[in-house]
Amino acid sequence: MLINYIPILVFMAIGVFLGVILYSVNAVLARRAPDSEKLSPYECGFEAFEDSRIKFDVRYYLVAILFIIFDLEIAFLFPWAVALQEVGMGGFLAMMLFLGILVVGFIYEWKKGALEWE
Repeated sequence: MLINYIPILVFMAIGVFLGVILYSVNAVLARRAPDSEKLSPYECGFEAFEDSRIKFDVRYYLVAILFIIFDLEIAFLFPWAVALQEVGMGGFLAMMLFLGILVVGFIYEWKKGALEWE
């Protein structure tokens, strides 16, 4: 049974190896020229606010929740796609129901204007 996990372990080992190699090459070859712009803190791609206690717009949180929902959707889709033949039509219909609920939620959020940036 453990023999089935060898491709996953090889894939993970290659990923870790590549990550270490690329990080090392970057650490050796990268130019280090920090300036005030690079060292300044930023929030969401624009200038930092003067007060750290300022309230953020609720749309930041809605977009974050939307990202988490679709990230979890992908986490459920990969194993489902691999085992599609074993789960049969019942598994297919259950996943279509799951995706349908997510699409309805996405459309609702879109229609409410939660994704509009003004």
